[in-house]
Amino acid sequence: MLDINEDTITQAVLASMARCSDERLRTVMTSLVQHLHAFARDVKLTEDEWFHAIRFLTEVGHITDDRRQEFVLLSDTLGLSMLVTTQNHRKPAACTEATVLGPFFVPDAPEYAPGDDIANGALGAPCFVSGSVVGIDGEPVAGAQLDVWQSDEHGFYDVQHAPDAAGRIEPRARGRLRTAADGTFHFRSILAEAYPIPHDGPVGKMLEALGRHPWRPAHLHFWIQADGYEPLITHVFRNGDRYLDSDAVFGVRSSLVVDWKRHEAGVARDGTPMNVPFYTVDYRFVLNPRGDKA
Repeated sequence: MLDINEDTITQAVLASMARCSDERLRTVMTSLVQHLHAFARDVKLTEDEWFHAIRFLTEVGHITDDRRQEFVLLSDTLGLSMLVTTQNHRKPAACTEATVLGPFFVPDAPEYAPGDDIANGALGAPCFVSGSVVGIDGEPVAGAQLDVWQSDEHGFYDVQHAPDAAGRIEPRARGRLRTAADGTFHFRSILAEAYPIPHDGPVGKMLEALGRHPWRPAHLHFWIQADGYEPLITHVFRNGDRYLDSDAVFGVRSSLVVDWKRHEAGVARDGTPMNVPFYTVDYRFVLNPRGDKA
């Protein structure tokens, strides 16, 4: 490995991994090294630019903690998250499309019964959400687990709010439900609103430098799991949102865009009396059986 120069260093690095016993790791690292080196040669990367990149990644790491995942935001805003999601979740055309998980999922959300209000005090116009979960042949999927989460009317998820004196954050606009025997579900929450991803850190500075905005169109997150079916992580987007064509994380698919219907004060479909205007939205999720690939 003596006298390595800019023309021979790539092969030298690849040769150094020859004893790696993990074939997949070697494959991934070989491609990574080749593409990184090709990138540096292509743009004629300067030392100042490289050190700036190191500082940027260091800042991304420093701002990341249990409540904020700046690396996920970076991946999302570069389109990498959606690319990985798409190529790993190819399904038959009839199935509901997958989208990114995003940085605000929290495991072990509180469980709710059908019809419950998962908003739990989150600010926003009342919204009644209903729908069904079926298989690719239209069969109802009973007992499917639905994790649901969204931001409030100010664009904040519960985990973005300050914890209480005991360090706890009250789950709001977040919950876990199960489908009925006929595959249906319904719950109450709040109207989905557009919001900016956190942009007060290094990713936000990157977007500003690139002339990009940080906004995501209004949506509800769903993670659906059921025995015998592939899990589905997706969003349902609110039709008419101004950011549908410029989602900061490239997650919108036209099949996931639906109407949120506004209703004047009265009686909701489930019999709940409402003294303020409210909204309804309905969506049918189609799952892919395990082992069935497009």
